[in-house]
Amino acid sequence: MNLDAISNMLEMQHRMNTRVHEQWIDQGFEWYRAVWIECGELMDHVGYKWWKKQVPDMEQVRLEVVDIWHFGMSALFKPDSTVEALAQEIASAWVGQEAQDNDAEMDVSRVHAATESLAQDALASKSFSVPLFAELMRACSLTPEQLYRHYVGKNVLNFFRQDHGYQEGTYVKLWQGREDNEHLSELLESLDDTDPGFPDAVYQALSARYPE
Repeated sequence: MNLDAISNMLEMQHRMNTRVHEQWIDQGFEWYRAVWIECGELMDHVGYKWWKKQVPDMEQVRLEVVDIWHFGMSALFKPDSTVEALAQEIASAWVGQEAQDNDAEMDVSRVHAATESLAQDALASKSFSVPLFAELMRACSLTPEQLYRHYVGKNVLNFFRQDHGYQEGTYVKLWQGREDNEHLSELLESLDDTDPGFPDAVYQALSARYPE
């Protein structure tokens, strides 16, 4: 993933957080807390209960990693931060992170260890570790390119929901009998995420399907 893509994600997260509070960086929101709570949700989908049969739901696991990334990026912002410097920090942590086979058998113990390391660090430091997040991505066979595609899709969907009455309770979540998340997943497979206009293309595609 190039610096432009990383910067794009950071800028998108900044815009989303600004909708919640215009001066969000100065509010001291506990983003680290959301990170470790999301880690717990990820563990539920991996499975950790030795007293019952559990089958890892890898698609849901990867979606939880994307959710962690929303909060993790937010935690990286400081009053004197620049998108350029943060993008460089993230890119450095991802050097050498090669594509992996998503169909390969997952090492559950490695996912457990990576998830717990990230959560433990968030609790101890009250911050977010990009290198530990990168290890979690590797453990879950999630490449930076896949993270980008799913992150942009979820971010755009969140904006789309807000623009269509989500806060007011008028948003329609079921489209032709399927949830908006399902439509999003389908649309992401048909769009070019290397195109600079990818976020706008996602929004337009959602608009074309939304039942007005």
